[in-house]
Amino acid sequence: MKLNYSGKDALILGGSCETALCLAKLMMESQLFPVLSYRNHPGKKRIHSFLSPDFSGQFRTTHLDLSNPDTINRFANEPLQDLDYVIDFIQDNYESLIPGASKDCVQHNFTCNIINRSLLLQHISRAMLARRKGRLIYISSTAAAQQNPGQGFYAACKQASEAIYRNIGIEMGAKGITTVSLRAGYIHSGRGKHYLNKRPDMKKYALEIKHVAETILYLLSDSGTGFNATELVLDKGMLAAKT
Repeated sequence: MKLNYSGKDALILGGSCETALCLAKLMMESQLFPVLSYRNHPGKKRIHSFLSPDFSGQFRTTHLDLSNPDTINRFANEPLQDLDYVIDFIQDNYESLIPGASKDCVQHNFTCNIINRSLLLQHISRAMLARRKGRLIYISSTAAAQQNPGQGFYAACKQASEAIYRNIGIEMGAKGITTVSLRAGYIHSGRGKHYLNKRPDMKKYALEIKHVAETILYLLSDSGTGFNATELVLDKGMLAAKT
């Protein structure tokens, strides 16, 4: 099936992670133009080393750190009038048992992942509203529905972010701006790969990076826009089974 897209310019938040980089390649192969955000210099270097020189001139990068309000406020002054898509991979992975959690870490976690994300989405949604066009995909986690010990703060941030994205779709869907949260299960990358190495019994539910990226690409396409203000689960049936 050939996928069609009504837009071209896409902002990939958290663009230095493996899945985001894979998605960026697929997007460029589909004639889309990704702008990948990075938090620090190693992240920027990772993006360019992964995508250049094969895709030179077909993407760009932008600095965004949810712990730095100045980088968020800059988006209020950036030319976002051509932005068609947003794919949000950003997540600080603070995990701790509730009684032993650091007060400072908890406050930082909620400030970055909920408050500052909300401020960023205000800038983006206003720009999209002016054009009456936009599609936002939030990369959530199955932890939003069923978390392991130590994931209470992580899951709370995922749930809160899902609620924000859901309401953008509810409030602005009739005006052409739609949203989806994708609850991904364990992926063969990063922390997921480390966990799967410790839990080989869960490898039957593991997702390949490319398959996750292809799913996101479908949800961005014109064929996927019927999904709005909702959460979709991509976990090979993990949550549906008793473990």
